[in-house]
Amino acid sequence: MLLEIAGLSRSVFFYHIKPKTDKDEALRAEIRKIKAKHPEYGYRRVAAELKGINHKKIQRLMQEMGLQVKSKKCRKYNAYRGEVGRIAENRLKRDFTASKLNEKWLTDITEFKAEDGNKLYFSPILDTFNNELIAHHTSTSSNWALVETMLQNALKKRTKEEKTVLHSHQGWHYQMRAYQRILQENGIEQSMSRKGNCLDNAAMESFFGRMKTERFYGKSFKTVDEIKIMIDEYARYYNEERIQLKLKGLSPIQYRLQSLM
Repeated sequence: MLLEIAGLSRSVFFYHIKPKTDKDEALRAEIRKIKAKHPEYGYRRVAAELKGINHKKIQRLMQEMGLQVKSKKCRKYNAYRGEVGRIAENRLKRDFTASKLNEKWLTDITEFKAEDGNKLYFSPILDTFNNELIAHHTSTSSNWALVETMLQNALKKRTKEEKTVLHSHQGWHYQMRAYQRILQENGIEQSMSRKGNCLDNAAMESFFGRMKTERFYGKSFKTVDEIKIMIDEYARYYNEERIQLKLKGLSPIQYRLQSLM
């Protein structure tokens, strides 16, 4: 009688009270599986992993599931102490594209603070060809040994015959004669950002921000030893597993190996 009053047929009524199945249930399960393994992935990287699914649909489902990635501004470590040595020209001029391995390297230093108040300094070198971490070193002191050890490890990844530009900001480490002498002895051209212009080394800054958002912010690290373990593991994960859209959905090492075929 109520259906007649409402002008509804029995079939329409029973259709609406019947439990609905989620046609995207299987896709949601795959998204959860990817996010469990790669919690830092945004919808574009999740879509790249799934292959063939429109990224806008992945974005909508992740929003419904509350799986969006939240970003946080990266606090920068400042190693500038005024002019203490020779300032090199800016050879890159914000052109971070490279046609081959070991053509353009970037370096910088960032700091991590543990809950006990101690700090750990992280010094890496990034190859702009495939965004691979060529080498890195950590220390509780932002001294010359921090950069020297990192640099010596990086030199093992190239030959002296290769033409490499190594770009940094104007921090005192990179103005030291010892640093510049090592570059000259190994046929590496030095490049420096203009004073106070972080955009001149934006690709390196972006890496630091991404790393801290994915592995540091919102996490608990009581000591610098715990932070060091995190950094070493992230460096391995970043190089070997973390896919990048600009690398055709491959990790840095996968892209490097493919380029050598």
